[in-house]
Amino acid sequence: MKLLMLSFLAIVAVCGTEPGGGQRFPSADSSPLPSPLPQPPSDVLRVMSFNIRYGTAADGENRWDLRRDWVLETIQARQPDLLGTQETLQLQREFLDAKLTGYQSWGVGRDDGNQKGEMTAVWYREERFERIDAGHFWLSENPDQPGSVSWDSSLTRMASWVKLQDRRHPDSRPILFLNTHFDHRGKQARTKSAALIREKAQEWGKTCDVLVVGDFNAGTDEEPYQILFAASDTQKVADVDPSSAWRLVDSYRAVHPEPEINEGTFSGFQSAQTSGPRIDWIAVSNGWRVEESGIDRTARNGRTPSDHFPVYATVNRSPR
Repeated sequence: MKLLMLSFLAIVAVCGTEPGGGQRFPSADSSPLPSPLPQPPSDVLRVMSFNIRYGTAADGENRWDLRRDWVLETIQARQPDLLGTQETLQLQREFLDAKLTGYQSWGVGRDDGNQKGEMTAVWYREERFERIDAGHFWLSENPDQPGSVSWDSSLTRMASWVKLQDRRHPDSRPILFLNTHFDHRGKQARTKSAALIREKAQEWGKTCDVLVVGDFNAGTDEEPYQILFAASDTQKVADVDPSSAWRLVDSYRAVHPEPEINEGTFSGFQSAQTSGPRIDWIAVSNGWRVEESGIDRTARNGRTPSDHFPVYATVNRSPR
């Protein structure tokens, strides 16, 4: 009997079965993450955007409690100075707050401006940045009203932002870091949201160097992309001189100028799902120099830590 019991325990340990009936994501031993990146030069910023999939979704073997450690490891391996997450519930924010040492977070639930609903939460390195201002607004005709919905949006949508002073460069302009999530159904809502983000980013750009990240639920051939990245309301991206007046720049396209078939950022938890549209972006004002930008294809046994691939960029301030 003792021998049978030991055999049973050994089988459980190998299979990794959870008490709730699910199975853990493949362990780090099965396909380890890359080693953490080396510390970059003092002028460099690492930026990351990650739709982590809301934590109460009925995702079966992909549910939050089975993959949360992998989400954390994916973030830690990239070592961002600035991180924006989408679809973040309070329970997920609390988990990341507890595990991401050295970071401070900012975010509220989109439904009530407190803890109810998904957040567009941001994290920043406390040692490096002093937060000098912060806020939120809703992607609606009443942006200051928590929970407001407009146009053809199917859900409440919002943006959260922080204004930071880089402690390494106390005489430099502040950094405005904004994180958002556009509606997945409302075409007009996405267009109007892009115009609202663009308007606010351009206003902040008078005194700050701006970084905008998020899940935009639109491809690079759609109107929200054109609105966000054009130099003016009448110009298309293809017509813009990169050295022109204030504008936002798509960090990925700055490094990868030619579109490719495998730029998709929605994975559906499957590592092979790469051919859809690139809907997760990191936008930078043209006061930044983009040194690196990419899509993190972290996967184990064909599975991904969320239903989106995270995106990242390494940026540096251009000489003024």
